Amino acid sequence: MENGVEILYEDNHVLVAYKPRGILAQADGKNLPDMLTILKNYLKEKYHKPGNVYLGLVHRLDLNTAGVMVFAKTSKAAARLSLDIKEHRFEKRYLAIVEGHISEDGSIKSFLQKDAKQLKAIISPNGQEANLDYRVIKNDYLNNSEVSYVDILLKTGRFHQIRAQFSAIGHPIFGDTKYGSKNSLSKEAFPLEAYHLGFYHPITKDWLIFEKKTII
Repeated sequence: MENGVEILYEDNHVLVAYKPRGILAQADGKNLPDMLTILKNYLKEKYHKPGNVYLGLVHRLDLNTAGVMVFAKTSKAAARLSLDIKEHRFEKRYLAIVEGHISEDGSIKSFLQKDAKQLKAIISPNGQEANLDYRVIKNDYLNNSEVSYVDILLKTGRFHQIRAQFSAIGHPIFGDTKYGSKNSLSKEAFPLEAYHLGFYHPITKDWLIFEKKTII
């Protein structure tokens, strides 16, 4: 598909797609491709729809983050998926390459607040609670720097949560200079990927799981 977007699943109610790095979830005024526009064009062409196409955005991924996303094809599906996200019934797992050596699995709990001026998340007692668990997959070297590959279970979905929390424990995402990485990569090339998405189908209530990995 356009810009490397891949359709993983589609029925009358939901559309699951893989978002590559460098593509927005939704247009924000920048001259960049976005998932909603790409997928609406896909639906218009596939079903020969002359007018506007409905497609509901129920969750987001950062421009720098690749991964699996689900979109709603009806307003009823959008409302039910949004409620499930609010009530933490989605399962989201990420793969990341972080700087430094992490030897043991662990959890990170902190309070994050969005700094609107810097467009980043900061640790603050006035912030929202943010939780994640991580498992170390392997330790290695990348560009002569020691790194750790981690599998992350995201328990809350705060703005830049993974980037901010791993930076706060001294292990920023490799290449994420905004959060303290000493290695410079293209802004669209962070090794952070939402590879696993589990959710209840909004109509059938079946538990669905979709995965796509490119980091490992």
